[in-house]
Amino acid sequence: MSHGRAPRRRFTLLAAPAAAVALALTLTACGGNDNKTGGGGNTNFVTGSGGISTVAKGDRVAAPKLDGETLDGKQLDVADYKGKVVVLNMWGSWCGPCRLEAQYFSRVAKETKDKGVQFVGINTRDARKGPAISFEENYGVPYPSLFDPAGKLMLRFPKGTLRPQAIPSTVVLDREGKIAARSLTAIDADKLHEMIDPLIAEK
Repeated sequence: MSHGRAPRRRFTLLAAPAAAVALALTLTACGGNDNKTGGGGNTNFVTGSGGISTVAKGDRVAAPKLDGETLDGKQLDVADYKGKVVVLNMWGSWCGPCRLEAQYFSRVAKETKDKGVQFVGINTRDARKGPAISFEENYGVPYPSLFDPAGKLMLRFPKGTLRPQAIPSTVVLDREGKIAARSLTAIDADKLHEMIDPLIAEK
């Protein structure tokens, strides 16, 4: 009898790691819950207990030039929003966690618009605009999104700021256009306010 069980036991032990690897790949395909950037770089982020990373006011670095065509065919340059707190959300219509957080981004964008906050999406890895435009319509997204199918805009950020595979990601710029906070996972309205509200209050 013991001989009959051994193969099954070996199969179970082999199958468990395989399942774990499959799960890990599924998570990282649309951004896992790992909040480490890897790579190095000099971004001065301090990660809080909730996974939100922030940079002290005196240690912030300028955001890169982020410009191009929006999903609705207009030209947009994020630098034009200097003087406002800018929330940059990297997303794709193909990304499940992006769908989960879209309702929160739409709501908080409306709540903070009169407080000097501007949201801008960076739509990445959508080969065509159609699915991304439908996504924005479905979730009532009230702000523009740059169309970045190849992810080139993400690569402009200072090394260590983002991980290209971590979608969704969010970066918040202070009123001087400097990188002040980031999250490498999907976030809800409370986390968004945790990132934005201190920057609204800055003088």
